[in-house]
Amino acid sequence: MEEYFKALTLWLAAGTEAAAALIIGLATIEAVFSALLLFLPGTSRHAGSREPQDAKEQVRLKLGRWLAVALEFELGADILRTAVAPTWSEIGQLAAIATIRTLLNYFLQKEIDTAEAREGQASNRSADNPASSSAGLTKVP
Repeated sequence: MEEYFKALTLWLAAGTEAAAALIIGLATIEAVFSALLLFLPGTSRHAGSREPQDAKEQVRLKLGRWLAVALEFELGADILRTAVAPTWSEIGQLAAIATIRTLLNYFLQKEIDTAEAREGQASNRSADNPASSSAGLTKVP
């Protein structure tokens, strides 16, 4: 019975890794197409002087979010493998890999949060600017 659960756990770990690989592959394809669209004239969705940089940042952030999801799946697979790892050497290797993936995910999420905060501040500044807002044109006596 124990061997059955070990095999099932390893199968689940492999399936979880396959899901992570699929997420990474699809996210990469989406990012490549989005990036290629930036090279075509008239396809940009943003207006303003930072238009190209903002569009590139959006592609980067979207890819980063998907990579963070995939890293979580990979970490889940590592945890499943740790449950059936028979030697201390394999447990140590899995712990090192899990630590590296967790650190990558932490710093990736930190960069995403920083970029989103920057984007939020920029949109707040444009909303506060009376020249760019119709609310600033109307005065109530």
